[in-house]
Amino acid sequence: MINQNLNDCIEEASSTIGKTWPLYGFVTSNPLSGYEGLDFENAIKEAKKYIGGSVLPTGSMFRQAWERGEFDKNIFQEMLTEADLFQQPEYYLKEMESTKAMPLSNSAHKLDRIVTKWLCAFMDEGMAEWEMPGRSKGFFASWRKLAVYDQEIGISAIAEIPETADEALTQVLAGYSKAEQLDLFKYHIAALPGWTGYIKYRMTEGSPWQYKCPVTLKDYLAVRLWIAKNINQEIITLPALAEQHPESSKLQFTWLKAWERSWQNQMAARLNINLTNLGTSPKAEKDPAVQMVFCIDTRSELIRRHIESKGEYETFGYAGFFGIATDYKDLTSGLIRKSCPPILSSAYTIHETPLPGKITKVAHYERKKSYLQFADFLSTRMKNMLPSAFGYVEGAGLFYGGALLWRTLFPGFSMGSKDMGADAHEGICGTEINSNSSEKVNERVQLEEKVAIVRSAFVLLGWKSFAPLVVFTGHSSHSANNPFGSSLDCGACAASPGRHNARMLARLANLPKVRNSLSKEFGIEIPETTFFMGAEHNTATDDIVLFDAEVPESHRLITKLFKSDLAEISQSAITERLGNKNGAKIAREKSENWAETRPEWGLAGNAGFIIAPRKVTREMDLESRCFLNSYNWEMDDQGHSLEIIMQGPMVVTQWINNHYYFSTVDNDRFGGGSKITHNVTGRFGVVQGNGGDLKTGLPLQSVNSSDSGMFHQPLRLSVIIQSPLSRIEEILLRNKHLKQLIEHEWIYLMVMDPLSDNQIRLYQKNGDWSLITNEKMADSVTM
Repeated sequence: MINQNLNDCIEEASSTIGKTWPLYGFVTSNPLSGYEGLDFENAIKEAKKYIGGSVLPTGSMFRQAWERGEFDKNIFQEMLTEADLFQQPEYYLKEMESTKAMPLSNSAHKLDRIVTKWLCAFMDEGMAEWEMPGRSKGFFASWRKLAVYDQEIGISAIAEIPETADEALTQVLAGYSKAEQLDLFKYHIAALPGWTGYIKYRMTEGSPWQYKCPVTLKDYLAVRLWIAKNINQEIITLPALAEQHPESSKLQFTWLKAWERSWQNQMAARLNINLTNLGTSPKAEKDPAVQMVFCIDTRSELIRRHIESKGEYETFGYAGFFGIATDYKDLTSGLIRKSCPPILSSAYTIHETPLPGKITKVAHYERKKSYLQFADFLSTRMKNMLPSAFGYVEGAGLFYGGALLWRTLFPGFSMGSKDMGADAHEGICGTEINSNSSEKVNERVQLEEKVAIVRSAFVLLGWKSFAPLVVFTGHSSHSANNPFGSSLDCGACAASPGRHNARMLARLANLPKVRNSLSKEFGIEIPETTFFMGAEHNTATDDIVLFDAEVPESHRLITKLFKSDLAEISQSAITERLGNKNGAKIAREKSENWAETRPEWGLAGNAGFIIAPRKVTREMDLESRCFLNSYNWEMDDQGHSLEIIMQGPMVVTQWINNHYYFSTVDNDRFGGGSKITHNVTGRFGVVQGNGGDLKTGLPLQSVNSSDSGMFHQPLRLSVIIQSPLSRIEEILLRNKHLKQLIEHEWIYLMVMDPLSDNQIRLYQKNGDWSLITNEKMADSVTM
């Protein structure tokens, strides 16, 4: 019974921290996800008690936004009055800027250092050449065997340590009440939120390293608390990180809400103007020659606008895993990685097989890859092994120095073999999909499942007709020497590239049996003249690569013409993005420069999520600040498609938005700190300098334009849906978690009701919907 009580207590205490995702799959997620049961204002207060740090934008951030004209002065004055604040803006800006957080001394610094040392050794994922002995027994057991050699702990025999984690905790916690134990666990889990967050990740996400070297929060607490007791570190009277300046926090929160409401009203006004203009436009709609489906990612917005302006092209937005809950098995390494949202279980695995007539080329590709991998392995061994390290580094120094000089002076020119790039196998291999279910693992997916995957995409997108060429476009980013590179890949694919899912959906949609079933069973008619193709959008350079190895003769001309247009589109898009006519060259150099701390901005600036047909936002410059999910309310009578979008993409975009928010308001505590002083540890995380806690969020360079200059505006996500209001109310009644996120203001929900002349209403905490009037919108336009 004691063990179960401990387990329950530790489970509850773990809500104080989020998950720390590994560098090779750095999923952006809400670091305060465990507090979503509380409204945002109370959640940040509660979290601050245990985690510390700043949880609201600073006076400096508000000043930057104020001076850039991002506040609607009427809204601002109204909200200040409601909060009984009657001074001029400058008065409050100076007050917030003058309020400095008191530095908090860490009385447990020695304890943190000792525990971190052991965690680093135990949780290593192949970076260390000599691994910690006995790791297969688990963290507590392996630490217990070796603790006698740690002079800082100060024991003389292993018998001094209890044999199990349960026994150690029972011994340390003797005399403490259940409530005290819970509070104690919360503080000690939150003491190293990066490390404990990664333990939480390994416990819940099925990491292969967890099976090989198991570690639990119970192990962590047993080791930490037993060491604390042995070195006479007080374990229960840790200082509560209480609110230091409650009045300042009230002021900051009022300014934040005024900033957010200003953005909402301005966006409502712009949408209203755009719908009016499009409704009066004399332009006749033509059948598109090409349709492209992009990820809803904010970085897709700009390239979609440039594509649509180029010719008879139509674009859609769809979550970038393209509706396939899958893993991906890498052709070269054989490693399997998740390629769908973390909130989904992977039902399938995508892998690659040689295309007809390409077996010899695939064998050649794999042989060259194996040579390069061996060379890299040998180089790493020589650098890291003690007997050879010094001699190897000295002997190879001239070569590495020359290579470094070349990469520094000419970052746009790769020294590697071009035909051995990461995507070289796309032209010689096709995709296949197998089931992950225990009953039929590695079996081919049945026809009805393939039909369901394709149909789901068409239904959720509200697709009415098909162009001759339809391109599903995944996305990834490319950068050099960037530990956080995966954070720039597709969030919907668990920080993996989306190309594998895009190619797979195209392949399924081209299957004659799938098309036949869609026609007979669901009335979805795909013309024989339509061909589906996969593609990849490089968000660092805005290049788009078409995977056209299997294009039939009938579609070669249109593919060739479209490729030519895409080259011009990429050029114009990156020129706009970087504000420089040499944008393409600059972007390529940035993505290949080993010393570049900011290869691209990622999703910085994200503030909105628009769920509507493309006509609602077409031709609008949304400044890459909005996620765009195609949705046609007229083709979704029961609201099932909208419910799926709200349950999935809306929740994931809230994760992304909150990760950027907290990484901005306190980059040291919730973000990644400066890239300049990062050190990779264990292959899965980074620490600042030579040790300490794992960094849990985005680097400073991903959210700031300088050390103090804000680039990302820390606003909570505003979701705008075109749908009858009654339909959304029904969805919220059926989904307690969604309603909770909205009522607790982790998300703002705005509805553009087509049955009420597309009037936009904002959900209120009391369940009412406030109308954003024409007057309010007019004020916002003149900001």
